[in-house]
Amino acid sequence: MQFRADMHIHSVLSPCGDLEMSPSAIVATARERGMDIIGLTDHNSTLNADVTRRLGERVGLHVLMGAEVTTKEEVHCLCFMPTTEKLAEFQAYLDAHVVFFENDVDKFGYQLVVDEEENVLDMVPHLLINALDLPMLKLQQDVYAMGGIFIPAHIDRPTFSLSSQLGFVPSGLKFHAMELSYYCKRDGYKFLEDCPWFSDFNFIQSSDAHYVPDIAKIHSVLEMPSFSFDNFKDALRQGEPVIL
Repeated sequence: MQFRADMHIHSVLSPCGDLEMSPSAIVATARERGMDIIGLTDHNSTLNADVTRRLGERVGLHVLMGAEVTTKEEVHCLCFMPTTEKLAEFQAYLDAHVVFFENDVDKFGYQLVVDEEENVLDMVPHLLINALDLPMLKLQQDVYAMGGIFIPAHIDRPTFSLSSQLGFVPSGLKFHAMELSYYCKRDGYKFLEDCPWFSDFNFIQSSDAHYVPDIAKIHSVLEMPSFSFDNFKDALRQGEPVIL
């Protein structure tokens, strides 16, 4: 079976996310646009992931619960957890590596934890877009130890990416796939021609949506017998290097 997936979406928890990006709006829009799977990936926090998963279940949308983590090197990485128990463990792990810098709402935006009816439950006080005190290789190892999925994000971008911050793929780095941004397709995948050392891997493409109109503006298609977290892992890793 084929599953259409947009694996990089931000909610109102991300300070750069629009206030229209409630979990309910994300789920409704993703379903309207034909998505079968989405990833909820707020910056350095998972606190809106489970509510998004519950809303997705009601309409047949599979929601992978995770975060877009900013490592010590300022590389963005998508990390997903298999269960709500592991998600809570991962949230505690992220909290333990926070370098506290108070959020300035006027400068950066709100960081809202909400419920299914869009009621505000909490506001995260520290700025979520800051780098954590967490090296990328350590993050990768710990995500694997928790049974999670690890994907270096938007590797073609000139900031906050594996290419911009390091310029190479470390030999000890393991991942289920790499992510290319929406813009990589628009330039004809010139990034992979210019940087062939990044080209020998499987890739997903995601919207990195911060605004409702951007949800599912690009997506990946994965082959699985049925949806499960383990099947999704396998679908990411199967076959020859390919853009999924």
